Amino acid sequence: MSYLSIQNIRKKFNKIEVLKGINLEIKKGEFICFLGPSGCGKTTLLRIIAGLERNDSGVILVDEKNITHLEPSQRNLSMVFQSYALFPNMTVYENIEYGLKKKIKDKALRDKKIKEVLNLVNLEHISSKYPDEMSGGQQQRVSLARAIALEPNILLLDEPLSALDAKVRETLRKEIKDIQRKLKITTIMVTHDQEEALTMADRIAVMNGGEIVQFGTPKEVYNLPKDIFVADFIGKINFITSKDEVFAIRPEMINFSIVKDEDSYVGKIKSIEFRGAFYRIGAEILGEIVYIDIVSQKWEKLSLNVEDELYIKLDNGINL
Repeated sequence: MSYLSIQNIRKKFNKIEVLKGINLEIKKGEFICFLGPSGCGKTTLLRIIAGLERNDSGVILVDEKNITHLEPSQRNLSMVFQSYALFPNMTVYENIEYGLKKKIKDKALRDKKIKEVLNLVNLEHISSKYPDEMSGGQQQRVSLARAIALEPNILLLDEPLSALDAKVRETLRKEIKDIQRKLKITTIMVTHDQEEALTMADRIAVMNGGEIVQFGTPKEVYNLPKDIFVADFIGKINFITSKDEVFAIRPEMINFSIVKDEDSYVGKIKSIEFRGAFYRIGAEILGEIVYIDIVSQKWEKLSLNVEDELYIKLDNGINL
């Protein structure tokens, strides 16, 4: 059953329609990612759900309650921003306490709640520090703690990891997902990072040009993209055009051999890229370059070089 229902949401800025009738049904406890390129409308949609932006038409229901025209403070939603948005003159403890004062009047109960969320994000040891004394990752954990302390119906995350370096981003995305699972809180995260969406989301809403072009599990949008845009935006993919048809196949799905087979194509190696766990091989087939991902150990045993030939099968792809 749907917990958050987004019905025919439209929005224009200066006569440009940035959301073109968005419809989405989200279950309670799901982790949803809005994924798409800059300008696709994903942040505008998130801000409309939060009440920070007004939609031109359409309805938003949370647990069958219409929240479309409620002020942000009346929606019981919490938002975590890319920029952390912490008060620089307040300690970690005070930043979290600030939003709780209206909700929990009793100081002892408030203190208990703050300690709980600090423990959840592993920051209880730095509760007296100020934002400028912490790393970016720690600041974003404080921002997350402040948001979940309010016990919102829905947690909204606006590109929360994009300002962090790669190693911290990888650690924090796992922590966010673990916390979300533990609290069973309905969560929506905006991202342009396909890896974040694939590793964190229960379902992904892929957006382009103000529309949702596909909504499905990470496996569905990766393995069964609905169109060329989705296929190209999520992961590396090869497109082979023949007449009016487009055949698409992921590099890791291509089977190859050094022994000729009647069902295979001859591919001449044009590039070899070492990518750590795998090699990405560019091979010319029928006048087009097709990329193949091969596990490093397997490739290194073959001792092949540029201009050598491979025999390639393309039977694991899809027609778009």
